[in-house]
Amino acid sequence: MPQPAFPPVHDEDFSLAAYRYDLPPDQIAQFPPEQRGASRLLMLPRQGEFRLEHHLFAELPDLLPPGALLIANNSRVLQARLLGTRGTGGKVEFLLLTPLPLVRESARRRKDTADGWTAEVSGLVRSGGSIREGESVAFGAGITVTVLESGPFGQRRVRLDWEGDLAAAFAATGHIPLPPYIKRSDDAEDLSRYQTVYAREDKLGSVAAPTAGLHFTEELRQRLAGQGVQWAEVTLYVGYGTFSPVRCEDIRQHRMHREYIEVPEATVTAIQQARAERRPIIAVGTTSVRALEGAAEMCGSLQPYTGWTDLYMYPGRRFRVVDGMITNFHLPESSLLLLVSAFAGRHRILSAYAEAVRQGYRFFSYGDAMLIC
Repeated sequence: MPQPAFPPVHDEDFSLAAYRYDLPPDQIAQFPPEQRGASRLLMLPRQGEFRLEHHLFAELPDLLPPGALLIANNSRVLQARLLGTRGTGGKVEFLLLTPLPLVRESARRRKDTADGWTAEVSGLVRSGGSIREGESVAFGAGITVTVLESGPFGQRRVRLDWEGDLAAAFAATGHIPLPPYIKRSDDAEDLSRYQTVYAREDKLGSVAAPTAGLHFTEELRQRLAGQGVQWAEVTLYVGYGTFSPVRCEDIRQHRMHREYIEVPEATVTAIQQARAERRPIIAVGTTSVRALEGAAEMCGSLQPYTGWTDLYMYPGRRFRVVDGMITNFHLPESSLLLLVSAFAGRHRILSAYAEAVRQGYRFFSYGDAMLIC
């Protein structure tokens, strides 16, 4: 299908203040809906007449363009938040930021004894008092964290020591790292509901869910397949930086966090075939968008790719791969809001958000969704 015209860009689109909007706190979803998939779906055309349609997410198969190819992020959330106690008795929290495959790779390179595993990783360390470099904290399940170097915004370079299987150790003692705007502790329900139904065990390592995918059920996926909608997958290990606000008043000065992505050959082939047949490519979530567009940027065109991306999409940046997207509603002044504004235009997106607020939509990770195409 032909690529749509890109939205015009104006000077105000580069001002951080232009990405603020009013949201009543009670519209920030604190819990998932009672049933997976029982969310609302706001449909917004990417271009042309501004026309909003209000649907249920279960109606998605009837709303997608014929022959659409959906690309979803199959990463799985790790119970990456650890709670422990310092030698002084104070509480301390550690959040692993390095993707699990890279932790294991680092540990294998360093392995020289039969006694446990060691890797240098990145993480957030928080406590009631300052953590000194060289200080070690035990977190249970054989996990010990030693602070090596301090960084900005609470980040630390640390040495992670453990015994046995790392994923099992985190599962035994860790917590689901719910976003900071969810004002409660994680519970047993989050173990399943803060995962997509298609998250793969061998892609474990994200510290946040690819939340647009939380709306899908197995029954919905079967209905999509029955109506000729194709499915392919990428992997992006979602980092904590996805919640970090843009802090530069001129958004072009912002520096994007890195995330590790895997775009397999089978997915590239499916996209090439869809493009040749003029069928639309619809990304499930901004993480899928970032994986696809990041691979295209790193390689010059979309090719199989495994590695880091620090892709930063804001108004004026062009999309090479994606024709449409399914996405949740994003935080004010966030890089994700800038990404969808780059895709459909800032004024169009914020007008849709304003209507979603008026209509009582639920926002952010456990909230409702949009279809932009």
